Amino acid sequence: MNDTLHFPPATGIGSLPGTDAREAAKAATGSFEDFPHLPELPARGPGADMIGRTAGLLVELYARVVPSGWRIGDRPGRDTRRARSWLGEDLDALEEFTQGYEGLLKVQAVGPWTLAAALELKNGEAALSDPGACRDLAASLAEGLRLHLEEVRRRVPGARLVLQLDEPSLTAVLRGQVKTASGYRTHRAVDRQTVEGTLRDVVGVHDGGPVVVHSCAPDVPFALLRRAGVAGISFDFSLLTERDDEAIGEAVEGGTRLFAGVVPGADAPLSDPAGSVMGVRTLWRRLGLRPGLLPEAVTVTPACGLAGASPGYARSAYAHCVRAARSLADNPE
Repeated sequence: MNDTLHFPPATGIGSLPGTDAREAAKAATGSFEDFPHLPELPARGPGADMIGRTAGLLVELYARVVPSGWRIGDRPGRDTRRARSWLGEDLDALEEFTQGYEGLLKVQAVGPWTLAAALELKNGEAALSDPGACRDLAASLAEGLRLHLEEVRRRVPGARLVLQLDEPSLTAVLRGQVKTASGYRTHRAVDRQTVEGTLRDVVGVHDGGPVVVHSCAPDVPFALLRRAGVAGISFDFSLLTERDDEAIGEAVEGGTRLFAGVVPGADAPLSDPAGSVMGVRTLWRRLGLRPGLLPEAVTVTPACGLAGASPGYARSAYAHCVRAARSLADNPE
């Protein structure tokens, strides 16, 4: 799957500041002409946040806002309708700015394990506490994603879709670090094979299409994600340590695309574009990889979503990603 696919050099993660769907679509499509993405605008409130937005995609499972977060309920209510309505607005705007577009287009949703860690059952505990609830949630998510991808294909028929699963809680789920409702204990670690199998099932929904998993948490489980069948892994480059070297080297040699988050996700002074990718070049030398492989293996992105950034910074960060990627291609040494 990822052998024949050529990923463009730069893209965004997903979220942007502000509440205007057309402005966001214009920024995402204008900045990344060969790899735009569907923007998310959490500043609009519950239902536009990443958990609420993905909860709105679920099939035969519904969630509503309670004081502690999102809780699974029996029927669709106002919060589900709001989430679906905002997604529709975002798709309308994307469709407007992608008329005649042919190329890769990325859509994002929360992955099954971060969703299970965030959504509450009726008793107030995370779905993560109940293996049966985790299975039901993953199945509902898979079906919802299938329908969502169909809808995007219908609206942008020339695009080849890339599905990004956001899994910031994945490492915490594997390590038993997700807190219970009381906050005094943590949920038991989920078996690695169960985690991998569930991810493989959800990845398989994008039939033959590329799936990228994004996490801006430390210790991304590169080897597990590769076994689950992902085409790319998206991460905050500043959180890498030399402990990750071997897994990254194996990923590159196995044809997994690295989405290197090198541009800060919140307002910060931006160095020159070559300086932003200096760490990537250093990593390459440390791993003994061929410099010419760099542009074939790395897509430059912000470190995380830009929901907390100012609109001006978000636009600058996108332009900076494109320039940094160009610097990497022009001068991989």
